[in-house]
Amino acid sequence: MLEIIIGVLIGIVVGGLAAYYVASSRNSARVLEAERKVQQANEEAAQITATAQSAAETARNSAILEAKEEILKERRENEAEDKRRKRELERMENRIMQREESLDKRNEVLDKREGQLSNMQSSLDKRRNEVDRLYATQEAELERISALTKEDAHKEILDRVREETVRDEAQILRESEQRVRAQADKTAREIVSTAIQRCAADQAGEITVTSVHIPSDDLKGRIIGREGRNIRTFEQVTGVTLVIDDTPETVILSSFSPVRRETARVTLENLIADGRIHPARIEEMYKKAEKLVNERIQEAGEQAAFDAGIHDLHPELIKTLGSLRYRTSFGQNVLQHSVQVSALCGTMASELGLDSAPAKRAGLLHDLGKAIDHEVEGPHAIIGADLARRYGERPAIVHAIEAHHADVDPDTVLDVLVQAADAISAARPGARRESAEAYIKRLEKLEQISNAHDGVERTYAMQAGRELHVMVEPSKISDAQATVLAHDIAKQIEDEMEYPGQVRVVVIRESRAIGIAK
Repeated sequence: MLEIIIGVLIGIVVGGLAAYYVASSRNSARVLEAERKVQQANEEAAQITATAQSAAETARNSAILEAKEEILKERRENEAEDKRRKRELERMENRIMQREESLDKRNEVLDKREGQLSNMQSSLDKRRNEVDRLYATQEAELERISALTKEDAHKEILDRVREETVRDEAQILRESEQRVRAQADKTAREIVSTAIQRCAADQAGEITVTSVHIPSDDLKGRIIGREGRNIRTFEQVTGVTLVIDDTPETVILSSFSPVRRETARVTLENLIADGRIHPARIEEMYKKAEKLVNERIQEAGEQAAFDAGIHDLHPELIKTLGSLRYRTSFGQNVLQHSVQVSALCGTMASELGLDSAPAKRAGLLHDLGKAIDHEVEGPHAIIGADLARRYGERPAIVHAIEAHHADVDPDTVLDVLVQAADAISAARPGARRESAEAYIKRLEKLEQISNAHDGVERTYAMQAGRELHVMVEPSKISDAQATVLAHDIAKQIEDEMEYPGQVRVVVIRESRAIGIAK
């Protein structure tokens, strides 16, 4: 079996060798052709390599030359920069040396001057000592001659001079005061009477309408609507409370804002005239009424500014001024009152020889804060001053508005003119509808609250109840206690009384020393 396998393997090897020989004889021609092509390719590659090496060598040499040129250029630039810096350093060094020389010279001059001053100081010290010695000698001699010490002589001279000066000063003051008072009273009466005569305005009393007449009581149910939807819509849209009670043929509108109340009144009257009352119609009528009222406000503000002769007011100030058409104070229409105060201020300023334009402007704007005092906390004078300041009014006008009720102290003639004109306009008979009885009761209540405090001697209600002067006993109330007392009285008035504007409480503590010559 082994012999058979060996024989087969030998046959396979011999067959393979025979096949290889036959194949190699066939491929010998192809091999020779391939070797020829390979040799040709190698020759071309060698030629290309030689060419590439030559080009690379040329490029390398060119790059080296460019690098050398760049290095030389940078070296020349660096050398030029170094030279420039050296020259700059040399100039700086020269300047420093010159400054040092100048400082040295100045130090030498100062040293010399210091030496001179030292010598002068020594000389002055010697002279001062000599003067002091002579003065002391003279003073001692004078004391010996007059038999008075220096303090006694000084006191006696001062007493004599003071006595003569006080006597002469008192006499001059009395004469001047009497003369000035007489002339001032006469001039003031003439100015005020002339202003009132020239103004001659109609009474500005007017009651704000808060009730609306309806043709019949049947309309009340239609105004209320099914399940109250109409009245709820009306109050929500207008911001005004609508009061419907048993008053025949009348409904009441209630709101702190006079403009809203007027808009609601126009809306309700238009709804009644139209006859169609439902939520959509209410909103439509309110928009029309709001537009109409705004137009009336704008026209009223422009007309007031025109009547006062003022043509450069800010548009917002004109609008705010016009809204005073629907604002009243004790029944007095505030817009008409403002126009009247403007006329009074201008007349009095002209009589005093002053420029009437700022006086008219301050008078017209003095109650500006009443247009928004239901929206902003504080006295209307302060509110109006802030509003005028915001829209670019001059400081003198702003201060006159702020001081017209003594919320701040008046310090200019313009401030006093506005105060006087405001008082004249408000105090005319019929201008305000507060009854005399209510007015007297309010003043009595103010004085009663003040007099109830310990240490209060007398109380005076002034300026229509806007200011309260409290006289206290100095032996019972100190300066610190006076401040506390003013605060306590003001707080009690706030808690117990209702009043327009504000009340200024002034506590006066006066100490007097009395001597009687017999």
